[in-house]
Amino acid sequence: MRGSDAAGDEEYAGLGDWTPEALGVHGEVRPVVTAPHPALSRAGAAVDPTSAETVRLAADLIATMRVSPGCVGLAAPQVGVGAQVFAVEVTGHPKAVTVHGTFVLCNARVVEATRWKAGREGCMSVPDLTGDVKRASRLVVAGELPGTGAAVRLVADGFEARALQHEIDHCAGLLFLDRVAGAHAVYQRKVYL
Repeated sequence: MRGSDAAGDEEYAGLGDWTPEALGVHGEVRPVVTAPHPALSRAGAAVDPTSAETVRLAADLIATMRVSPGCVGLAAPQVGVGAQVFAVEVTGHPKAVTVHGTFVLCNARVVEATRWKAGREGCMSVPDLTGDVKRASRLVVAGELPGTGAAVRLVADGFEARALQHEIDHCAGLLFLDRVAGAHAVYQRKVYL
């Protein structure tokens, strides 16, 4: 089921009929880099969402995310590419409130963030640790869709909002470890998916 984009609020343009198939490219699985890889600590560059390079990257992020158990999001810096592009997919996650399906955003930015809550996060690029991070549980994000370049605004709640913020942070050169309150909020990972 596709998540709603603020029912009755026309100022938010959701994904429309965009799907990964709209990219028209079959993605390839890329290796995921881990900290302290330098790509993870550098802000990614803005991209042209209609360029062939961006479309290929978007397809590769989806392909890589789909073969990675438990993965709900993947950003370009995690595959060693300094670009503001990321994929998210929270369908079926028990903590998901809104679900927009599988999508990719380019040049995304937070427009509005409210209802802050702490929650545990992990990351494929920091495989041995998790941490408690305070994030907005209601979020409005603006970005562009790869391929079409269409401008979108998404409203996300709960876990999807957390995933979006996590991936936007990656594109800014930040890891969840940069957001924890201190060493007391970092834990050794106990379960590997």
